[in-house]
Amino acid sequence: MIIDSHHHFWVYDPVAFDWIDDSMKTIRRDFLPHDLREVLAASGVDQAISVQARQTPEETSWLSELAEEPHELIECVVGWVDLRSPDIDARLSELAGSSLVGVRHIAQAEPDDRFLIRDDFQRGLRALRRYDLVYDILIYERHLPVAIELVDAHPDQPFVLDHIAKPDLRGGQRSAWEGPLRELARRENLSCKLSGVVTEADFEHWTPEQIRPYLDVVLEAFGPSRLMFGSDWPVCLVAIDYPRWLDIVRDLIAPLSQEERSAILGDTAREVYALG
Repeated sequence: MIIDSHHHFWVYDPVAFDWIDDSMKTIRRDFLPHDLREVLAASGVDQAISVQARQTPEETSWLSELAEEPHELIECVVGWVDLRSPDIDARLSELAGSSLVGVRHIAQAEPDDRFLIRDDFQRGLRALRRYDLVYDILIYERHLPVAIELVDAHPDQPFVLDHIAKPDLRGGQRSAWEGPLRELARRENLSCKLSGVVTEADFEHWTPEQIRPYLDVVLEAFGPSRLMFGSDWPVCLVAIDYPRWLDIVRDLIAPLSQEERSAILGDTAREVYALG
């Protein structure tokens, strides 16, 4: 069974989604379950994990409701909860028993590069263990040293690194990303999504040869048992279509054993997010 560990839904609003600039205008529209169903069916992908795109409790509730509909499409949800809230336990308690399996904050957009290790944020993050929730780390490469501090401070918390920490593919200087990424990958309570890579390159002029070295580094650093396929659909559509990204991942893992390929294409996500 193939699981896409990372996709988004949204009802497009130009104010709420102001990060979708003119270079990404092709995704200035709604993306809903019927759209994803067609994409997954065409690519032979069985299920997907919905990930927050807005930092509102309303979106997290909406995604959970979508996941509970009987379409056997959305496996679970990585939503947003304000981990800085003094009422964090009350909010997590409200969501207990829903399809929520993880929490994410758009830390890459915070003006404070050390946001993830602020005392108020870490206090809320500690609450996740009480509810068996994963934390998805969304950062740029410059935040990798802070991510190391974060993961070291919470050795019993399961973490997932989104989009291989968004290396600067446009700049093409891999060293600033590779060293810290390899160091971070030494933490066994951290897994990584093979997602969101192409959109860090030039949307129109990237090549598979340009991104392959980054994927090779991640495969070597994490190993198949801590990697999971993700599409970052529909954001990925500004640079690549869904089947082509899946083909790139399959080319990467082709030399691996069947067990290792199965881990990346679904088993790792199922284990990390404790899916039934």
